[in-house]
Amino acid sequence: MRPIERFPTFTPQEFALLGLQDIAYVKRITVNDAPAFAVCAADGTQIAVLSDYQVALAAVRQQDLEPLSVH
Repeated sequence: MRPIERFPTFTPQEFALLGLQDIAYVKRITVNDAPAFAVCAADGTQIAVLSDYQVALAAVRQQDLEPLSVH
């Protein structure tokens, strides 16, 4: 039998910091009644707003971050 692996426990603050240096989120928003895409850090801080989804993904990748979509 294999021993049970235990996962570390995190405080809510520690959990919020996971991926902060590696991940950016792209989510659809509305600006002046027009669709736009917000690029946000892992902690939810808005970094940029772009008018095109593919451009938002490219901008995230240019910064050596992994883009994730928020639906």
